[in-house]
Amino acid sequence: MRNRTLTLAAVAGATLLATAALPANASGTANPRSAQEGSVSAADLLAKVTSCSQISNGKYKTDDETSASVPVCGKNGAVFWKADMDVDCDGQVTSKCNGDTDPWFQDDTAFHQSNGKPLRADSLPYVVVPSTSSIWKYTSSGIKGGGVVAVIYNGKVEYAVVGDTGPTKIIGEASYATAKALGINPDPETGGVDSGVTYILFKNSQVSPIESHSAAVSLGDSLAKQFLQNN
Repeated sequence: MRNRTLTLAAVAGATLLATAALPANASGTANPRSAQEGSVSAADLLAKVTSCSQISNGKYKTDDETSASVPVCGKNGAVFWKADMDVDCDGQVTSKCNGDTDPWFQDDTAFHQSNGKPLRADSLPYVVVPSTSSIWKYTSSGIKGGGVVAVIYNGKVEYAVVGDTGPTKIIGEASYATAKALGINPDPETGGVDSGVTYILFKNSQVSPIESHSAAVSLGDSLAKQFLQNN
């Protein structure tokens, strides 16, 4: 995982398309659509995360040059944070994600597909969590590889999985496919957005196989409904 040094420019969200869950794809090669996923609205989810009960021992930066201002917050059945989105292209080498398109490219991810290969960032929506440090240990909060994440931006909900780990002091990163689905410029070098992204990670959840986006949407929608009921 890279340490970002660029301030990413905000990009307006694309037009909302018809809701559609993607079909499962064993190799993670389906193209995610820019669409509202599931039946729970962004507004309903955001209404539950207006205040923060901080569970991290400190706060995270969103980029190398910013101050530490982002806490990890706890809710019943979930943790969340509000940050920017840097674009992660790590994992399998593809035409969109490689050493030429991404100066920080690495050909592996912390968690792997069911066939042992790294995840594919340009087709699988996944989120990066900070590596374990004195600030926060994600596993202690019931967060694991393949866990479901509701990523909210510009009135849209995109379900993703916990797919990679990043720097110990930086937060706010997701795969190329996550950014694209939310109408954010997915270019790993010049894309992303400076703020306005909410990440809700559901505790003790796990998508199997991790590369099945349709499974993430189905489980995510169910957990989002539970989240609304329990908070």
